[in-house]
Amino acid sequence: MLSKSKVKYIQTLGQKKFREAEGLFIAEGPKLVAELLQVVPGHISAVFALEEWLNEHHSLLTHVEAHPVTEIELEKISQLTTPNQVLALVKQFDNETLLPAKNKITLALDDIRDPGNLGTIIRIADWFGIPQIVCSRHCADVYNSKVVQSTMGSIARVHIVYTDLEEWLIQNRDVTVYAAMLEGKPVHTIGAIKEGILVIGNEAQGIKEDIAGLVNEKITIPRKGSAESLNAAVATGILLSQLVDYSTN
Repeated sequence: MLSKSKVKYIQTLGQKKFREAEGLFIAEGPKLVAELLQVVPGHISAVFALEEWLNEHHSLLTHVEAHPVTEIELEKISQLTTPNQVLALVKQFDNETLLPAKNKITLALDDIRDPGNLGTIIRIADWFGIPQIVCSRHCADVYNSKVVQSTMGSIARVHIVYTDLEEWLIQNRDVTVYAAMLEGKPVHTIGAIKEGILVIGNEAQGIKEDIAGLVNEKITIPRKGSAESLNAAVATGILLSQLVDYSTN
């Protein structure tokens, strides 16, 4: 049985300031938690789950603090509208150390504010083998519950960093910077690339002027219909499908 203090503690992790103070975030649902237990078991601080889930996944819990809870208790600590069997407290990843931008494609996000978009972009990056996403400091918090759920486990495989995006781009001027912009070249005319930085702008405002001034190639997805624009995550997926070089690992 969970104590009131433990319930309150887990509930506080729904807020960014408490997540940062504790260095933890919440992950929920059988698929997501099982994947994190397999990929980054050392990052799992504790698991709270229904008895049947614990019994079914006991082999993954050998070295993990696991607590059986009732459906009522799970509902109290869950961030989801409909709690789903299991909740894990997970140690946050390194979100400050930047990987080199050379010899790879890197995503750069200029103030992506919607948690669902950020989570989906992380999942898309994982699909296309993009090792790093560099976020401006005003992007949504990667440990927001909506972001975590939307990644479907990809949060453990893609390196996500928050930094001064303009300064970072200046430091990497030797790497070609591509940007998704309506007035750019059709992406299919660019061809596959082995190295580059792809900038995706804010959902409503696009790419800021100071960032746009550092772009080498403006690219766009040709429009045939009448929609004004594409969702940021959808656009990211389409652009990467054209830019990723499938001939290399």
